[in-house]
Amino acid sequence: MRIGPRCDAVCAKITSSTGSVIAWVSEIRYLGVYFSRFRRFKCSIDHAKRSFYKAANSVFGKIGRIASEEVTLQLVKSKCIPILLYGLEVCELSKSQMDSLDFTIDRFFMKLFSTGNIEIVKSCQEFFGFELPSTLLSKRIAKFESVHYNP
Repeated sequence: MRIGPRCDAVCAKITSSTGSVIAWVSEIRYLGVYFSRFRRFKCSIDHAKRSFYKAANSVFGKIGRIASEEVTLQLVKSKCIPILLYGLEVCELSKSQMDSLDFTIDRFFMKLFSTGNIEIVKSCQEFFGFELPSTLLSKRIAKFESVHYNP
């Protein structure tokens, strides 16, 4: 994988000492965070969103409509949100990536409350005090920087 202005350039194949060819890839995983081939350093959030949906659907599938919304939201907040945000405080995410993370939660609320109306979703998020990933990530980044850059 290459990062930089020539990230799209075709490269020669790399062969190991045993004769195996090492493939060029467009994405790599390091410590659970995915990095993409791009002109500048870029993290991929697709795997994090996919993992969040798996975990949230698993929770929702087990408890379904039996548990109250408060219980479901608490389980999602404590078990699924960390999956979505894992390692992202070290990445510089674009505005569209942050919006995509927020929309992931909006979609979960749409499913939980059986609505497609974003105004209802926003009201429910406010009523239950559910913070969006962009807010949580901003707090985590501030905490990360205060711990690691404070002399």
